[in-house]
Amino acid sequence: MNLLDFLTPQHIRAPLVAKDKRGAIDELVDLLTAAGRVPDPRALKEAVWVREQTRTTGIGSGLAIPHGKCPGLPSLIMAVGKPAKPMDFESIDGQPVRLIFLLGSPPERGSDHIQALARVSRLMTMDAFRERMYAAETTEEIFDLLKSQEKPG
Repeated sequence: MNLLDFLTPQHIRAPLVAKDKRGAIDELVDLLTAAGRVPDPRALKEAVWVREQTRTTGIGSGLAIPHGKCPGLPSLIMAVGKPAKPMDFESIDGQPVRLIFLLGSPPERGSDHIQALARVSRLMTMDAFRERMYAAETTEEIFDLLKSQEKPG
């Protein structure tokens, strides 16, 4: 899976305006909505938030991957946000979040959803790459770093 199939600079916000978890999720869904990717933003926000209440998506090492399955989405969608300051996400390691990847997919595309989660997780386990992502200050820097890892197919 190549994340650039789902991610453009329009889907990245650095820095996020939001100061908390719920605000960050809403802001990233609104970003995807503005890019014409989400037909029903309220339903996607609810799907991601319900999933977040089940178990935190703050997976540790400064990363959160909030996600949800939502009827009406045409395909997998993705947004990236960098909080202006590290944000509490109730992460499993107790550390604040420095980067957020939000994913949404239609319920019938579970395989794409799992592959995208795995790809983001794999990329972000590379220490040098993760630190460069955390140091990036602009949308363009984040996108360029992702491009450096995701070769067009």
